[in-house]
Amino acid sequence: MNSPITLNNITITATPVRYQEQILTSDALDFLSSLHSAFESRRAELMQRRQVNRARIANGRDPKFLEETRSIREDDSWQVAPIAPGLEDRRVEITGPIERKMAINALNSGANVWLADMEDACSPTWQNVIKNQVNLIRILDEELDFTAPDGREYKLNSYDLSELPTIVVRPRGWHLPEKHLQVSGTPISGALVDFGLHFFHNAKRLLAAGLGPYYYLPKLENHLEARLWNDVFNMAQDLLGIERGTIRATVLIETITAAFEMEEILYELREHSSGLNAGRWDYIFSIIKNFRSRGPRFVFPDRDTVTMTAPFMRAYTEQLVRACHRRGASAIGGMSAFVPNRKDASINEIAFGKVREDKAREAADGFDGSWVAHPDLVSVAREVYDEVLGGNPNQLQRTREDVEVSDAALLNIQSVTGKITERGIRDNIEIGIRYIESWLRGNGAVALRNLMEDAATAEISRSQLWQWIHQSAITDQGEIITRRWVQELAEETMDNLERFEGDRFEEALEIFEACALRDDFPTFLTKNAYLRYLDAPARTLQMAG
Repeated sequence: MNSPITLNNITITATPVRYQEQILTSDALDFLSSLHSAFESRRAELMQRRQVNRARIANGRDPKFLEETRSIREDDSWQVAPIAPGLEDRRVEITGPIERKMAINALNSGANVWLADMEDACSPTWQNVIKNQVNLIRILDEELDFTAPDGREYKLNSYDLSELPTIVVRPRGWHLPEKHLQVSGTPISGALVDFGLHFFHNAKRLLAAGLGPYYYLPKLENHLEARLWNDVFNMAQDLLGIERGTIRATVLIETITAAFEMEEILYELREHSSGLNAGRWDYIFSIIKNFRSRGPRFVFPDRDTVTMTAPFMRAYTEQLVRACHRRGASAIGGMSAFVPNRKDASINEIAFGKVREDKAREAADGFDGSWVAHPDLVSVAREVYDEVLGGNPNQLQRTREDVEVSDAALLNIQSVTGKITERGIRDNIEIGIRYIESWLRGNGAVALRNLMEDAATAEISRSQLWQWIHQSAITDQGEIITRRWVQELAEETMDNLERFEGDRFEEALEIFEACALRDDFPTFLTKNAYLRYLDAPARTLQMAG
C-alpha cells in the first residue's frame, strides 16, 4: 500500500504513477492549493443549491426564465469578448479522450477544433488524470507519438499549432471530486484539478504560439456556476501574471435549468466567453433526472427515437443560436456519435446520410459548427457546413430574432413521439453494463454497435430504466415495466456476455443496479462509481465457461 504524502498543503493519496512528478511540481501544487482555498466553499454551496432546485422541480415547480435577471436579457448593449485566435472558424470539432493514439488521430483529422476531453469520454483513474496532462504538454514539446502493439506508428503531421485543430480542453464538472488530492481531508474539485494543472503548465506556451488557453465547461446548471468559473479564471490569470480575459470558455448547455439562463451564463463569462454548445445527450439525461417522478408527461420513449427534430429539442437549439448570436458568441451544434464501420459500407452509407441530415439542419438553423466523434466524419460535416458558410468563418450575423423565446416550448416534452419497446429496455441494460465495465478499466469512450458511448449516454440508459420502472411505463406490447423484469433481463444480459480475464462485469452490474434499480436515484452514476470502485483492485472473478 502507498502511504499518503503531503506536499505544499496538498495530500496525495494515490499510488504514484509515471510522470506524476513532472505534473505535480511544487509550484503547480501551490497553484492548486490557492484555487481550492479560494473557491471550495462556494463550489460546495452551489452543489447544495443544485439539490434544492431539483427538489423544487420534483415537487412540481417547473424551471422558468428568471425575473431577477430580466434586465440582463433585455439589455441589448452587452456583447461577449471578441473571438480569440484559432476560434474564428469552428465548423467541425472532433471530440475524444487525450489518449495518445486517439489524440494523434484527432489532431491529424483536419477538424478545426479538437475537444481534448477530461470529462465524459475519460475514466478519471489517477493514471488517466496524470496522463492527460502529460500528453497535452507533449504536443507543445513536439514529442507526442504512439507505437501500436502490431508495430504501426502514429505521429502528428505537423507540430505547428497553426496547422492543427485548435485545442480546447474539457475539465470535469463542478460535481466531481479528485479523491487523490486533498486539503485537510477535503478532496479538491476535479474541475479545478483538470483546469488548474493544464492552465499552469500550458497557458503561457499557448499564448507564445499565438493561441491561448481555451476550455469547454460541462454540466453547468445556472449562471451562478458560470460566475464561479469566471472568478476562477480571473484568479488563475492573476496568479500567473497573465492578462485578464485571455482565457476563453465555451459552455455546454446540457442541463434543463441552464437552458433558461443561456444569456445570463454568457453575461457572467462575457470577458472570457467564446460561445455555447448544444450538449444533446446530457440535456436529455438532465430532463429525465429532474422530472423522473413527475408523471407520464415527462416519460421518454426508446432513447434512439428522441431525436433533434422533436419540438422541445428544436426549441432548445434555436433558442441557443439566438442567445449566442445576439451576444456575438459562437453556437456549436451537438455530437454525431456514429463510428464508421470500415468492414460494412452499407452501414456507413445509411449512417453518413443521417449525419449529413443532422448537420444540415444545424447549419440551416444558424449554428457555426458541430461535433463529430470520429475522424472519418470530419469531411462529412465539413462538406455540409461549407455549403452554408462558403467563405465565411461563421454565421454570427444571423441573430435569429425570428425565434420565439418560450419556457413552454422548452418543456414541451409530451410532444415526443415514439414507443417503449423490449428492445429499448435490453439496449439500455447492455449499454449501461458494457460502458460501466469499460469505464472501470479506464476507458471512458466505448464504441458499441457503431456508436460512441460515453458517460452521458450511459446516464440516459440507466435513468430511463429507473423512470420506466417507477412510472410503471408500458411497452408497445402492453407489458408493464417492473423492477423484477428489468432485473431478469440484466441477469440474462450478463449470462450472454463474453467474459475475459480481468473484466469487471460483476462490479459493473453492481453499479448499474444501484443506479437503475433501487428506490433512490444517484445524481450521477460516475461520482458514486468513482468514489467506491475506480482505482480499487479488480476482484477475483469466476470466469464463465
